[in-house]
Amino acid sequence: MNFGNVLTAMVTPFNQNGEIDYEATRTLVNHLIENGSDGLVVAGTTGESPTLTHKEKLDLFKFVMEVVEGRVPVIAGTGSNNTSASIELTKEATELGVNGIMLVVPYYNKPSQEGMYQHFRAIAESTKLPIMLYNIPGRSVVNMEPSTVIRLAQIENIVSIKEASGDLDNVSKIITDVPDNFSVYTGDDSMTLPTLSLGGAGVVSVASHVIGNEMQEMVTRFKDGDVAYAASLHRQLLPLMKALFTSPNPTPVKEALNHIGVQVGGVRLPLVPLNDTERAALYKVITSHEERKAVGY
Repeated sequence: MNFGNVLTAMVTPFNQNGEIDYEATRTLVNHLIENGSDGLVVAGTTGESPTLTHKEKLDLFKFVMEVVEGRVPVIAGTGSNNTSASIELTKEATELGVNGIMLVVPYYNKPSQEGMYQHFRAIAESTKLPIMLYNIPGRSVVNMEPSTVIRLAQIENIVSIKEASGDLDNVSKIITDVPDNFSVYTGDDSMTLPTLSLGGAGVVSVASHVIGNEMQEMVTRFKDGDVAYAASLHRQLLPLMKALFTSPNPTPVKEALNHIGVQVGGVRLPLVPLNDTERAALYKVITSHEERKAVGY
C-alpha cells in the first residue's frame, strides 16, 4: 500500500502550560496539508509520544481527523513496548476512524526477532486497518532484521514499513523480498533519495514541516525520471535536513516552525529548548536556505 510520497511525522503543539494546544494543532495540520504532506503520522516519536497520556493520544487522533476531513490519510502511532497496551490503543484508534496504524519496534525490553514477530502479529490481529511498521534501532536499541519484516509482510494488513536503520542493504533486501503491494518508506530525511533509488515509496519526514513542498518536488521529480534535478535539490536541502537533528528531535523542528511563524510551542521534559548558541546556528541554516530558495536554488 502506498500512502503517498511525503508523510509528515507531525509534532504535537503545546501551550505555555505544557498542554496540547488544539488551535495551534489545527493551524499546523492545515499548514502541512497545504505545503506538501500527503499524509500525517500522529503521536509518533516526533509527536513526543512518550510524554503523551493514553487519553491525550486518543483526543489528538480524534481532533486531527476532524480537522483533516478526509483530505489526507491520518496514521496513528499506537505502538509501544507493551503489547497489550498497544492492542488496546490500536482498537480505540480504529474506532475513531483513523486511516492507518504505525507500530514501532518495542524499545527498552529488547525483544528477539521472534518476540517482535509475535508482538506485531498480535496487534495486527486486533484491527482491520493497514499497518506501517517502524524500525528505528537508534531509539529502540534492537534492529528488526529484514527476514522478520519479510515474514510480517505476509500478514494481510501489515502493508508498509518506516525504515530508519540507515542500512541501505537492509532496505534493498526488504524491497526485493516483500510482496509488490508492500511499501517501504525511509524514516531519515537525508536517506530519501537513496531509498527511492532502491524502489522505496517515499519518506516519513520531519523536515517536511518546513520544506514540505521541496521534499514533495524532490520525490516527484525523481519518480518522473528527472534524477539529476532531484539529486541537485537533495544536495540543496541536506544542510537544513541535518540542522533539524543537531539536538534531540523534535526540539529543532519545533524551534524552526516557531521561527517561520507556525506556532507550536516548546517541548515537554525530559526534552529541553535549544540554548542560544544552538538556536542561532539553526536560524543561520534556515536563513541560508531561504536565500537559496529566493534565487531558485
